[in-house]
Amino acid sequence: MEYALDNKVVVTPRNYKFKLRKEEELTSHYSLIGMAMVVDNYPLYFDAVNEKGLGMGGLNFDGFAVYHDEQKDKKNITPFEFIPYLLGKCATVQEAKTLLKDINLINISFSDKLQLSPLHWLISDKDSSIVVESTSEGLQVYDNQFGVLANNPSFPYHKYNMSNYLNLTSNIPENRLSSKVDLDVYSRGMGAIGLPGDLSSSSRFVRAAYARLNSVADKTENANVSQFFHILDFVAQPRGGAMAPEGIYEITQYSSCVSTETQTYYYKTYENSQICAVSMKDLPLDNDDLFVYELEKDQAINYTN
Repeated sequence: MEYALDNKVVVTPRNYKFKLRKEEELTSHYSLIGMAMVVDNYPLYFDAVNEKGLGMGGLNFDGFAVYHDEQKDKKNITPFEFIPYLLGKCATVQEAKTLLKDINLINISFSDKLQLSPLHWLISDKDSSIVVESTSEGLQVYDNQFGVLANNPSFPYHKYNMSNYLNLTSNIPENRLSSKVDLDVYSRGMGAIGLPGDLSSSSRFVRAAYARLNSVADKTENANVSQFFHILDFVAQPRGGAMAPEGIYEITQYSSCVSTETQTYYYKTYENSQICAVSMKDLPLDNDDLFVYELEKDQAINYTN
């Protein structure tokens, strides 16, 4: 993401009224927590997780995303309504897959100043993951065994591209070149030689998948949160590494994860690498007003002397 937006951590309680452009408003739904811009008291979510543990996030899909005109036999949802609509109604990926059969993403922007972003979405629960893409062929839903997503191109490309890296291993590699030569394993990590290190989205997909699929969980939430951010750091964009067409550098504005056990949203920003947290567990989730939390952007440093 190139531009710093007015992001905040936003909790939407169960009785907040989500007004929809073409469908009946959601007057009662699952509560949500995630990163959003709040415009006219409406949360425009970039990512969110509901109280049941279903999560969803949008990533750039420029040049591929196509939003459509209304269809009479479909639920016509705008992309900026997509996250709250789906997370407000569904508790699992399986429920989401059923709901998606009736959804048509329509080409209606939030306002003249806030036009639609071309996105595709990762949707996950504790058991499975899918990717949703709205293209010229309609709404496409893909099972995602990798559990990660990056920017464009399309998920089928990312999936096919992973076959180029089926030789990667986190184990100590064996000599497969020839039994006629004696070769030394002179360094840890040589099983991952060939893992792409550039900043393209396709390479970051491979690195994220490799890190996630080989990650080892710990016994405590804090340790697992730390591990999760190490995985995200594996694909982070530092300023100066990739120039955007507008003449500015692409950076990772923020990283985040959620504990579905404690209903806690963890995040860190580009400016502040300390992990910050907002929990909705003890909030009055039957309310009808948003809970909005400013991001901690000043770098926190723990001085020991």
